[in-house]
Amino acid sequence: MMVRAPLTPEQLEAGRRLGETLRRSRGERPLAEVAMQAGISPETLRKIETGRLPSPAFGVVAALASALGLSLDALAGEIAPIRAADRDDRIA
Repeated sequence: MMVRAPLTPEQLEAGRRLGETLRRSRGERPLAEVAMQAGISPETLRKIETGRLPSPAFGVVAALASALGLSLDALAGEIAPIRAADRDDRIA
């Protein structure tokens, strides 16, 4: 039996940012509508948006991006961790 290692704080934070980005991109569209278009349950989308499912399968992320009209590149840019150099630039 394979045991999955716990997620790191960075992975949990990326999951939180993913959920926030998807929720913001959904706007006024009903959660159930977006979930159905992506082929997932509304409860799964709710868990992703609230960060309770911080590492959804790639296929789920791709389906949600498509349902929301987002490119995977744009989505990845939104959830990428802030690099130390970028953080230092923001502080300066």
